[in-house]
Amino acid sequence: MIFWFQVALAVFSVALLLLVLLHRGKGGGLSDLFGGGVSTGLGGSSMAERNLDRITVGLAVIWLALIVALLLLNKFG
Repeated sequence: MIFWFQVALAVFSVALLLLVLLHRGKGGGLSDLFGGGVSTGLGGSSMAERNLDRITVGLAVIWLALIVALLLLNKFG
């Protein structure tokens, strides 16, 4: 059982990493170093960006729940 939770955690970790990398840079960070600060913001975010934010937060919550579940399984299981 612990093995499958570890596999799920690895899959969700990679998915979360990819989703975070899909986000547009907000400026002032590492994205400016690679030319991300050249484009101007058009004010407000699109529906796709809001959905990407929601999916990222959802995956982060699942990722955190998997970590807590693994900790509990290792301690009591």
